[in-house]
Amino acid sequence: MYTHILIPTDGSETAEKAVVAGIDYAREANARVVFFTAVPEYQMPSEAELLARHATPLSEYERQAGEAARAILDKVARLAKDANVAFETDYAFNDHPSQAIIDAAKRHHCDAIFMATHGRTGFSRLVHGSETGDVLVNSDIPTFVYR
Repeated sequence: MYTHILIPTDGSETAEKAVVAGIDYAREANARVVFFTAVPEYQMPSEAELLARHATPLSEYERQAGEAARAILDKVARLAKDANVAFETDYAFNDHPSQAIIDAAKRHHCDAIFMATHGRTGFSRLVHGSETGDVLVNSDIPTFVYR
């Protein structure tokens, strides 16, 4: 039985279903949970943005992105609290969510990952990719996929 589970979320409806299922699993297994979300990295402004003074300073971007991440994580934290599941939250700036998920699981010494898949196929999967598929391919940590 797994005792320390990473549950990544992007705040979507699909991810929330996996969060609820992961919390149920954690409650039954008496496991601790780490809720995690990845935030896109700061993009350097173009010369045109700088000249037009439309560039967001790094500190402001980090503040806004941190607030967005905390809003996502606070929502799932309330669900865990209501279910009496021990949890912590974490986020990271990373343009590659699948790698950020794997890194977070290792950083927190999780023994399992419980995540959603959007179930995209065909052209949609080609365009949007599959973070879940990338975690499955690149991680040696057991990963449960909720669909």
